[in-house]
Amino acid sequence: MDIKQSLIKIVNGHVITPDGIIRNGSVIVRDGIIIGVSDHDLEMPGAMILDAGGRYISPGFIDIHVHGGGGYDFMDNTVEAFLEIANTHARYGTTALFPTTLTGSTEDIVSTLRTYDEAYPLNESGSEFMGVHLEGPYFSMNQRGAQDPRWIRDPDPDEYEYIISQSNSIKRWSAAPELKGAIPFARFLGLKGILASLAHTDAIYEEVLEGFENGYTLATHLYSAMSGVTRRNAYRFAGAVESAFIIDDMDVEIIADGIHLPAPLLKLIFKIKGPGKIALITDAMRAAGMPPGESVIGNIQTGIKVIVEDGVSKMPDRKSFAGSVATADRLVRTMVQMADVSLTDAIRMMTMTPAVIMKIADRKGSLSSGKDADIVIFDENINVHTTMVKGKVIYQAPVK
Repeated sequence: MDIKQSLIKIVNGHVITPDGIIRNGSVIVRDGIIIGVSDHDLEMPGAMILDAGGRYISPGFIDIHVHGGGGYDFMDNTVEAFLEIANTHARYGTTALFPTTLTGSTEDIVSTLRTYDEAYPLNESGSEFMGVHLEGPYFSMNQRGAQDPRWIRDPDPDEYEYIISQSNSIKRWSAAPELKGAIPFARFLGLKGILASLAHTDAIYEEVLEGFENGYTLATHLYSAMSGVTRRNAYRFAGAVESAFIIDDMDVEIIADGIHLPAPLLKLIFKIKGPGKIALITDAMRAAGMPPGESVIGNIQTGIKVIVEDGVSKMPDRKSFAGSVATADRLVRTMVQMADVSLTDAIRMMTMTPAVIMKIADRKGSLSSGKDADIVIFDENINVHTTMVKGKVIYQAPVK
């Protein structure tokens, strides 16, 4: 699918805007930019008409934490992998994504960055690449989850300054704030305009607070690979989870697949943080959009073997999860159906909130005049019908 015209009018749909849902509204797009949203059908001579068929017209989904999909991982370090992942997630409504790495060697990380820079200009039919999210290798060994323990280490200025010097595409870096050198690391990221995010951490409140004050303003996949209340010599300490709740201005991201976090926790997070501080993420690995079975996390040659079943990726012993196979439509569906969140709030957490967190809200995240025409059309069950990136239709569901 490759439809692009200078003037497009999307009609006969329920338009999801920051102010609510416009029933039977229309959206006008010119040269890839939204130029108008209306509660009626505007006369636009010469426009290509796109009939939403009574479905919802929504801002495109923004996934700020995704590792793979369609049988590929970004750390396969091939252009083909990058492009196929982008194509896969576009089918599920993702119009913008941040390719995410796993813990690895310096060479692996730099190779991924270089592959991103090579793939970026070639990505014409998938979700738009918005910059790289480095997840690791500066993590707590106790909270490594499915991250490869061979590569976990403390922040090293020689290493991270070298990595950053190799690419201008790094937009976010997740690390554990309690590690030796983690605070100077966050300050350095801030100087480079890179968001520091706390992840795979055993930190207690005092360490999280110090991290927050020095740049760790986002909690990576809240609850997953993250300390909760702990006891040390009979005394209780608040962990990273509680700290994210206590610190009002801390943003959080959640894997809202209904498995990593059950309904009561989804409801709790929403109750405390609200839609303006929560970003829904897939954290998807290569098996997203693929049938169940054996798979690999990370590089196809050197990664960790896992089993995909019951809608999630598991370690071979089945004692812990090993990544998500969610797609963005599933996140929205889960929040609406399991967490009893309104559709407008669920969409906000999949669009505007991640755009604000990643500082791209001036051009992404809402159906507003002047912003990129990143649009997804879906039915009442969040089944995606059409995905548009900058006014170009890159996916339409097959006619049944």
